[in-house]
Amino acid sequence: MDEISSIHQLQATPSSKWAGRSADQRVYFIRPELAQILNVYGRMVAAGKWCDYAIDHLPKMAVFSIFRRASEMPLYRIVKEPSHAGAQGAWRIMGMDGQVLKRGKQLDQLLRYFDRQLLKAVD
Repeated sequence: MDEISSIHQLQATPSSKWAGRSADQRVYFIRPELAQILNVYGRMVAAGKWCDYAIDHLPKMAVFSIFRRASEMPLYRIVKEPSHAGAQGAWRIMGMDGQVLKRGKQLDQLLRYFDRQLLKAVD
């Protein structure tokens, strides 16, 4: 009995390794950033190019994944990674294969990458 209660006590108390980590250290999209991303997403849905999305908030990055169909791999991932803000820019667009398609320090300039997909050649 003594051994079991000490195990439960260890599980209930956070260790010093995990005590400093909390959910508030995750990276999140703030409202204006999400509004910009969803604006582009809405235009692409209206054009019939995209169908679904997912948002992940991880300890070092926030990811907005874009899908053509819900059952597929994401076509694009818009990644916010503040730890790279100084040198490379906090934002990047990644393709289906994990290749970085565009990097930037400002989200609005980065999202212009998708504007050329909406253009159609007319004779």
